[in-house]
Amino acid sequence: QVQLVESGGGLVQAGGSLRLSCVASGGTFSIYRMGWFRQAPGKEREFVAAITRSLGDTAYGDSVKGRFTVSRDSAKNTVYLQMNSLKPEDTAVYSCAVQSTYSSGYNYWGQGTQVTVSS
Repeated sequence: QVQLVESGGGLVQAGGSLRLSCVASGGTFSIYRMGWFRQAPGKEREFVAAITRSLGDTAYGDSVKGRFTVSRDSAKNTVYLQMNSLKPEDTAVYSCAVQSTYSSGYNYWGQGTQVTVSS
């Protein structure tokens, strides 16, 4: 079992920045990739970014490319999401998730942290 705790959400004005953190504990030896997803009210969950634990390979959703940066500190079992040039449409609950193996889906999820961007 992997437990995930997100932090760093809050209220920010459009054009501002926030940095989210996600700390993993428990069965951290079984982490292949950590990802960030978001869900706004009335909308489906959306992929934001992900990073592999070993090589640090990254992937981004089209709506955040060039504005968001995902990074990790493997020694601390922590993944970060640096969000710059925030827009009101970035408002959502941001959740961290773990993909245990290359062929598995994201099978562990955090509770999420609220990000609100005011115009």
